[in-house]
Amino acid sequence: MDINNVIEYLKGYDGPDITLMEVCGTHTASIAENAIPSLLSPKIHLVTGPGCPVCVTVSQYIDTLCRLALEGNTIVTFGDLIRVPGSTKALKDIKSEGADIRMVYSPMDTIELAKAEPKKSFVFAAVGFETTTPIYAILLDEIIKQDITNIKLLTALKTMPNVIDALCRRDNAVDGFLAPGHVAVITGSDAFDNLAKKYELPFVVSGFEAEEILASIYALVRLRNKGVVMNLYKSVVHDSKNEKAADLVNKYFMPYDAAWRGLGIIDDSGIVLRPEYARYDAGSKDIIQDYSYSKGCMCGDVISGLKSPCDCKLFGTACTPENPKGACMVSGEGCCFNYYSNRG
Repeated sequence: MDINNVIEYLKGYDGPDITLMEVCGTHTASIAENAIPSLLSPKIHLVTGPGCPVCVTVSQYIDTLCRLALEGNTIVTFGDLIRVPGSTKALKDIKSEGADIRMVYSPMDTIELAKAEPKKSFVFAAVGFETTTPIYAILLDEIIKQDITNIKLLTALKTMPNVIDALCRRDNAVDGFLAPGHVAVITGSDAFDNLAKKYELPFVVSGFEAEEILASIYALVRLRNKGVVMNLYKSVVHDSKNEKAADLVNKYFMPYDAAWRGLGIIDDSGIVLRPEYARYDAGSKDIIQDYSYSKGCMCGDVISGLKSPCDCKLFGTACTPENPKGACMVSGEGCCFNYYSNRG
């Protein structure tokens, strides 16, 4: 169907109210940047799910990184994580106090840092979903092959299907899911088949351009109450998983019950290093809870699709990108950040 006809249909939709959840941070950013809600009928509601890896990282993980840094370890991380609040401080705060915090653009950069300073102990902050986990497996593979002994990983690695299952069990009245395109590149679209059938809900795997997202929303509206998976991102997503990536990840990691910021412990919703590689783990298995964070912060409700950022009393006043109180205001993929930056 022509995109203009898609927009005309979505704008004029006058059927039952329908709530659709996107569960990918890149979708969240694209929806906001392209003002997609303004192209939809008031009866089509878009809500954000737990698809931003920074946003779902618990306070205890940040606190552990801070403790490791203050104990003399060099923390290696991506830029967003430096500003995520822990229970008392963020990495940026202890960096200003003299802690050694290094920002990189690729996990593989950690190897060169460690080889250049062999007397220092490096901890890489490995945060992400199925999309980024294979690169961490490659990093570990290289560490072992090169016999590098001064790198460890502190992992906060989540998997998508089980958290969606948890949200559906909580009866949050979602009528369909914009399935994450990046994750599906690794897992395949089949990863969502059981959920679609179990809850009789449609899942549409979408790309990230505005036209692709609008086409996916159109498909979800038309597929309401049907337990099917539709792949509209076939240029990069196949039905089945990426076997090579899966084999490498399974070599080093195993499932475990992961802690999600604002959502608690969700069974088998994360992965952690296998016992035989425990010497490369900086304490990931000990991270099992989320401390209370800034009073009034509604991160948990926002990433569950229960509340809009605008429902939070801190939003845009006490909590801004310059002074974030919750992780959702830090990341470029965070719902609160995108509401603030693109919707005023």
